[in-house]
Amino acid sequence: MPVPLIWLIAALALAGAEALTGDLFLLMLAGGALAAAGSSFVLDWPIWADGLVFLVVSVLLLVGVRPALKRRMQSGTGLPEPARALEGRSALVLDRVSQHHGQVKLDGEVWTARPVNENEVYEAGDHVTVVHIDGATAVVSKIG
Repeated sequence: MPVPLIWLIAALALAGAEALTGDLFLLMLAGGALAAAGSSFVLDWPIWADGLVFLVVSVLLLVGVRPALKRRMQSGTGLPEPARALEGRSALVLDRVSQHHGQVKLDGEVWTARPVNENEVYEAGDHVTVVHIDGATAVVSKIG
């Protein structure tokens, strides 16, 4: 089997394994293996030179690219601004709001809702305040 093909298979295996971890470590190693495959295909170097290309490129990716990618992936500050802006607003209960179901009209849109306290129930027509947004659910509390 040709050496570039072995490096290419290693790169694909590492990239596939990265999908299971999500840590970006194996993806950087896959980049190194891909560089080794390319250098092995273009240049007729001995196998140790391909290994050196793999090592150098992998270390450069791990030191230079991975920290920036991890920072970018973790830079989320929570809720997007439009959802955060809904907190503290008044909403009208459309369908009875209890621990497991309910709907409110909030800012002209229908939202699923649940009460802050699990034992509370709000009936249709009640006015509630949005305490916070949990995904696509408004967590509400009775006004007053």
